[in-house]
Amino acid sequence: MKLHKKILLGSFISMAMVSCNTTNDSIEEKSPEAQTALNAGTSADFANTQMCKDVYLPGEGYIPGTASKGAVVSSKKWPNGSVITVKLTGGTTKVRNKVMQYAQQWSQYANITFQFVTSGNAQIRVSFISGAGSYSYIGKDALSIASNQETMNFGWFNDSTTDTEFSRTTIHEFGHALGMIHEHQHPLAAIPWDKPKVYAYYAGAPNYWTQAQVDNNLFAKYSTTQTQYSAYDKLSIMHYSISSNLTTNGFSVGNNTVLSATDKQFIATVYPKS
Repeated sequence: MKLHKKILLGSFISMAMVSCNTTNDSIEEKSPEAQTALNAGTSADFANTQMCKDVYLPGEGYIPGTASKGAVVSSKKWPNGSVITVKLTGGTTKVRNKVMQYAQQWSQYANITFQFVTSGNAQIRVSFISGAGSYSYIGKDALSIASNQETMNFGWFNDSTTDTEFSRTTIHEFGHALGMIHEHQHPLAAIPWDKPKVYAYYAGAPNYWTQAQVDNNLFAKYSTTQTQYSAYDKLSIMHYSISSNLTTNGFSVGNNTVLSATDKQFIATVYPKS
């Protein structure tokens, strides 16, 4: 696929969350055919999905379906070649090691280094507050958060978490930390949502979202005039899983657990190594 432009979440609003559920797959590089099979997903799989809400900087509200803030990409993107300090607070040794392992997937393709520290101040501060969901502020928005507060959280990791879950959730959240948006809010996405069913599903456990939260997290799309974007990528690590039960024509998206080919190509153009 010829890469043109792909969305950065920092393009015009500050928000990021992750779509996750638990599977027992091991993580490895897969052929396109195997990746497609892995991402096929079923309604049964989707029933276990834990979704997370978007988070905003103070004063940066978002009105679904509007252009919202007109910030340019450079306001959220880290300078190319940055060494970004990251401190992990809480969690077990195994959980912290897994987060460090999978966060580094981005650095294989982007000219960005995550430097994990155990003392002093850090630009990205990761907590493991159980029950608080998984989320991240977007790109350099983390620098605007008080140094004694987290900028990222993993709310359901423990020593029993599978590598599949560690991979999907960690890579997704650190993608937000680099400035990437949710792929289902791509300006060219044309997902045939069955809105009444979506509202009803997310009103229940484990999300308990209001209609406004569903609008914000699922239906609102980014403006083509305020974002950088490529072709919509159904296999992106930044995509929510979507059950066929929540669309009008059976459209679905599985649980994407690794970087897609387009993710790799795109992040290499955002943070080029040469």
